[in-house]
Amino acid sequence: MADRHRTLWLASRSQLLRIGAGFAVAVTLLAVLAAGTGLAELRATLATARLEWLVLACCSTVCCFAAWTRGWQLVLGIADVEAPFPRLYVTYVTAMFANAVTPMGQAGGEPFIAYVLSRDTGASYEESLASVVTGDLLNLIASFSLATTSLALLVWRVDLPDSIEPLAGAVPVVALCVLVGTLVGWRYQIAFGRSLERLVAPIVRRLPVVTLEGLRERLFDLRAAFGRIADEPRLLASVLGYSYLGWVLYVLPLYFAGRAFGVAIDPLVLFIAVSASMLAGYVPSPGGLGGVEAALTGLLVALVAVSSAEAYAITLTYRVATYWLVIAGGGLAALAVLRRE
Repeated sequence: MADRHRTLWLASRSQLLRIGAGFAVAVTLLAVLAAGTGLAELRATLATARLEWLVLACCSTVCCFAAWTRGWQLVLGIADVEAPFPRLYVTYVTAMFANAVTPMGQAGGEPFIAYVLSRDTGASYEESLASVVTGDLLNLIASFSLATTSLALLVWRVDLPDSIEPLAGAVPVVALCVLVGTLVGWRYQIAFGRSLERLVAPIVRRLPVVTLEGLRERLFDLRAAFGRIADEPRLLASVLGYSYLGWVLYVLPLYFAGRAFGVAIDPLVLFIAVSASMLAGYVPSPGGLGGVEAALTGLLVALVAVSSAEAYAITLTYRVATYWLVIAGGGLAALAVLRRE
């Protein structure tokens, strides 16, 4: 038992070193951005912030996570997993915390989140993974469909600045890729499963605690879990509704952040800016820290009549209400989950 705890501690220490290095690089980038916008002007702008708008932004984020948690709860209900909403909410915020502190956590964090969910709810790992992937996929569809619609309306109304065309143009491309990838993945799920089995078979044969037969059973159970979810179109429509509600609540903090400095941001710009800046979040830093701020600041400068210092101040306020709120609240939630274990 002592050796097991020591192994876990060493793994945790290694992970902490990577996380610490990621934060160090990200904070350096944030400092460079601050210097580039002008430290004196940035400090003067931040000093004018109205805190009541920041409070509203934080409340919107809390409600956003509640909407997405409800989507999780509905999907888990298909597997007859009864999880009380308050308990599931804490688990969801813990998962968000894990994504926020892990470099590239937004890309491929589902297996770990499914593990936490299965341990905390009693659901099988396959049911948990199917639920998490379904929820994330519907959230992506909601996000990029809103952003693509907003982009089309904005382009119809005004000409986009040349400086942001590549990033803005990536939004509909990603939306199309998500939709096509989902349809192709579902249509050829058995073929993908067999390809995955052939790919990992040489590795599995070398592992003493994993068997190829066990892998086949896991893949079969996972396909069955996705099948049960797909057989409930009305429930999926409800989950998608909560995904849309969650995204509206996730975008609202950017509006509130602008209002904190007396800036009213066009609703179309809100959806485009948040979704487009998410693409910059897939950088090797915790929660995309640094990359999101750089992209969002650039988008606000190009699409809103504000200076770079004002745009950066709005961005920092928005990230306090979303990213740093997850770090603070999610850290406490993670401790609560550990105590439950």
